[in-house]
Amino acid sequence: MTQPRTTKDLTTRTGNVRAAVEAHLEETGGLLRLAPCWVPRSFLQPGKRLKLHPDDLYAFGLNRGGIDERWFASTTEAANDNRTEDEGLSYVVVGNERFTLKDAVAECGAELIGEAIWNKYGKWPVYSKFFDNMGPIPHHMHQDAAQAALVGQEGKPESYYFPPQHNNVGNNFPYTFMGFEPGTTKEQVRECLANWNKGDNGILDLSKAYRLKPGTGWLIDPCILHAPGSLCTYEPQWGSDVFGMYQSLVEGREVPWDLLVKDMPADKHQDLDFIVDQLHWEKNVDPNFKDNHYLEPVVAEESEGHVDKWIVYGKVDNFQYFTAKELTVKPGAKVTVKDNGAYGLIVVAGEGHANKLRLNCPKLIRFHDLTQDEFFATEAAAKAGVVFENTSETEDLVCLRYFGPEVNPDAPALGAYKK
Repeated sequence: MTQPRTTKDLTTRTGNVRAAVEAHLEETGGLLRLAPCWVPRSFLQPGKRLKLHPDDLYAFGLNRGGIDERWFASTTEAANDNRTEDEGLSYVVVGNERFTLKDAVAECGAELIGEAIWNKYGKWPVYSKFFDNMGPIPHHMHQDAAQAALVGQEGKPESYYFPPQHNNVGNNFPYTFMGFEPGTTKEQVRECLANWNKGDNGILDLSKAYRLKPGTGWLIDPCILHAPGSLCTYEPQWGSDVFGMYQSLVEGREVPWDLLVKDMPADKHQDLDFIVDQLHWEKNVDPNFKDNHYLEPVVAEESEGHVDKWIVYGKVDNFQYFTAKELTVKPGAKVTVKDNGAYGLIVVAGEGHANKLRLNCPKLIRFHDLTQDEFFATEAAAKAGVVFENTSETEDLVCLRYFGPEVNPDAPALGAYKK
């Protein structure tokens, strides 16, 4: 059988996927091979570091905007206007067929994601992405659970890690504004919103920018304003796409009022006091903001042939929504890596194997190409231990993997990198 090379070579199955999932898990040693999942944003400019072919940056159409995101092990739909039916959903590739990871989880449940997560959420409740832009994006927040529930959505804490392999250049503005300067008042923010249609509403005048450094990261609570800069970012986060943009003009580009209020109740779309109160005030004006949100890698395990580091850790309001690790396997080395729960993985450098699945970090990807750089590991496979082998003689095999809620009680606390 000729191996499929693109999604055009595959037929799409909807439902009744359990038998195919179980056969695939047997063949790969508990891993689900995933195809690239590309997501456009109409209001942003792609940063060109996703390894997507430059001719395919507007593969969804110019009207949909450029592709500046790749989502990993996602069962979350992208909240874009005029979206395709499956936008944001990862596909499992089995032979000459594909089906969504969302369908696989719906039918196989605890067999894939473990009983604890399945029994509590009934789905894979997190995802991660590469977020890649040429310049900064608007100062915005993500609603918390209670706020998002007002419009039938879920809240979204998120995290950042800036992988060096995807940041050979910093692009136009490798700094991120976060929160407000201590002493900022709600009245000042309300005035910025009232000035929306006058041009730049000046909300960044109330904030502080932090220089972004490859190999570091941040943990961002819901209801905290942030204007991400121009580094390519690995973002483990809750499975939601809610947000509110509080900045009216970015690099001369208009931000529509609709993007401020899209996830707020319709009767509150002109209520400036309500919109200001969506922000968690104490967290936004925290004088120790960096200490309470900044991350640097912490070694979890290492040997002569590998090192495994925590890159996302810590809790939001005393709850661990997600965690992430960076695994580096030296040339010619083989290591068994055991984890507490299911995870999504993306290869950012090198080649080799994970159990029976071939791994290879692509140099350039066409929009419809299949790759060998992404998989989902079941809880059973993760706990038994996935065998990673680096088959290169010269290059490290480097993989990023993220985990679901409350999976890693042994993860470090915020600030652990200082010790």
